[in-house]
Amino acid sequence: MARKVEPPVPADKLPRHVAIIMDGNGRWAKKRGLPRTAGHVKGGLMLRKIIRHAKEIGIEYISFYAFSTENWNRPNDEVSKLMELMRKYLKDVYNFFDERVRFVLLGDRRDFAPDIAAMYTDVEQKTRDFDLMTVGMAANYGSRREITQAMQEIAELVKEGKLDPADITEETISQHLYTREMPDVDLLIRPGSEQRISNFLLWQSAYAELYFCDTLWPDFSPKEFDKAIVEYANRTRRFGAV
Repeated sequence: MARKVEPPVPADKLPRHVAIIMDGNGRWAKKRGLPRTAGHVKGGLMLRKIIRHAKEIGIEYISFYAFSTENWNRPNDEVSKLMELMRKYLKDVYNFFDERVRFVLLGDRRDFAPDIAAMYTDVEQKTRDFDLMTVGMAANYGSRREITQAMQEIAELVKEGKLDPADITEETISQHLYTREMPDVDLLIRPGSEQRISNFLLWQSAYAELYFCDTLWPDFSPKEFDKAIVEYANRTRRFGAV
């Protein structure tokens, strides 16, 4: 039997696309006298738990900010550990096959080691037809880079005579983003007490509802997720109208 949000939220009040900035892994570890990588390990466990919970309550799309383009600037040993964890989590994705969850990479795979890039491609291909929920993993992701690349692709089409500049619309731009097969973000959640969106899905979150909480990501939980959903359901979305 599918789980329900507590307190209950009508299906038509659920957000279609939830985006989460998984913040606070390092601080969680520091508070416990552990290496930062221990926080990333714990955060990865919470990632899997939230994916399953979101599917069970009826969320259609969910995106996670896993590794930004700026994260390459962290100490080499931390980046190396994060890449090892990424390999492990990509292997774990196969455990979701029976649950018909589709996984897509939101980011530039060209900067990853060849085996990681190949794993992302394999997972995307093997889950392409799964239809119960889509999970977007934003890895080597930066929204400004994403938009810049979209502009470059559109400029090439114009240069080749395949697109008239007058025909460029918001939908044209959306179709050149990593999220081209996903709807815009309805609810953006950031745990960890920071109140900014850190270059994450800027175009897609133009009218997203924002939810911030002090809970560090490794301590986040389905209960905290439900609190965000209930808060969202109780807001009035006007999209610029009265």
